Amino acid sequence: FRRAHTLTVLFILTCALGYVTLLEETPQDTAYNTKRGIVASILVFLCFGVTQAKDGPFSRPHPAYWRFWLCVSVVYELFLIFILFQTVQDGRQFMKYIDPHLGVPLPERDYGGNCLIYDPGNETDPFHNIWDKLDGFVPAHFFGWYLKTLMIRDWWMCMIISVMFEFLEYSLEHQLPNFSECWWDHWIMDVILCNGLGIYCGMKTLSWLSLKTYKWQGLWNIPTYKGKMKRIVFQFTPYSWVKFEWKPASSLRRWLAVCGIIFVFLLAELNTFYLKFVLWMPPEHYLVLLRLVFFVNVGGVAMREIYDFMDDPKFHKKLGQQAWLVAAITATEFLIVVKYDPYTLTLSLPFYITQCWILGIILVLTWTAWRFFIRDITLRYKEIRRQKQEHKHEKDKCLSNGDGHSSVLEEQNGNKLRERRP
Repeated sequence: FRRAHTLTVLFILTCALGYVTLLEETPQDTAYNTKRGIVASILVFLCFGVTQAKDGPFSRPHPAYWRFWLCVSVVYELFLIFILFQTVQDGRQFMKYIDPHLGVPLPERDYGGNCLIYDPGNETDPFHNIWDKLDGFVPAHFFGWYLKTLMIRDWWMCMIISVMFEFLEYSLEHQLPNFSECWWDHWIMDVILCNGLGIYCGMKTLSWLSLKTYKWQGLWNIPTYKGKMKRIVFQFTPYSWVKFEWKPASSLRRWLAVCGIIFVFLLAELNTFYLKFVLWMPPEHYLVLLRLVFFVNVGGVAMREIYDFMDDPKFHKKLGQQAWLVAAITATEFLIVVKYDPYTLTLSLPFYITQCWILGIILVLTWTAWRFFIRDITLRYKEIRRQKQEHKHEKDKCLSNGDGHSSVLEEQNGNKLRERRP
């Protein structure tokens, strides 16, 4: 639909909301009226944003779809700012207005404990430890990493983020019991099976999308019903394909940018667990799922805007609006965690964990200095030395060859005579 038509829809929606409000008798429930007014305000803002917001890099299934998620990003950021400025008790109790079952402290589930794959002490079911770990989060891990691969479009970055998050779980299990898992749960079920299989399927989908021929035809110009149905399904695939080539080692700027992307990605992953911990939301609550659906939609646009800005800074002179909003949302979520439970967040790391992280940071900084500073200086020095050796070799060859020596002398004498002539 065109924006002029959607402006008409916005006007009609506003009038309809006002008409309904005038016709019905306003209840004397302040909380109910407040919630209804906030929801109506959000709906009007979303309608305005869908019609008037700036288009992003994606056009399928429709630009209005991505404008809608951009406006949802603004609403979510405003909600986070509101929660940030409340007291801890008021912020947790405010969640009751969204769901009356919230606002109650919940115990964290510990996935560690007995880590025997085969438990001979349990004669009825010796593999009970494995079945206990196979809950609804196993398919969620798979589909999550499948969608993340479609966003990042790089095997190397996906595997780095997957492995790094498992190291973060190891490091922070003294803060959140939810991070305490068995070794085979970390590396076999998560990294290899769930995450690895999701990344593999995502890369296969990316390979198919990159090889697909993008020749779009109008729906009513297709003669067969099968062709029309196929065209409707393909409406949800990209209009054209852009292959992401991050090339992190090509320059210091790209290396720092890729490190920043990985850092924000990991921080957003950690926020998922810490937010539900400080706001007392159970892991299976629909708000946790809605947040993940939200990040899947806005994260894809943000990654494309970041890549365009890095790959062609002359055409894309500034970072996209969705990328800035995702960064602001991630930072605000982290600030809420810091304010609502600073004690848990500041629990000191075990000494051996601290040593491992210090060693890792030193290795990354050493490699960065070698790759972008020491290596370049060494290569330039070797190139200058090679050129000098080649020049010296050619000079010695000319001196050792009589014909070459005489020809060189004749050429030098000729040059001197030409200089003396007026």
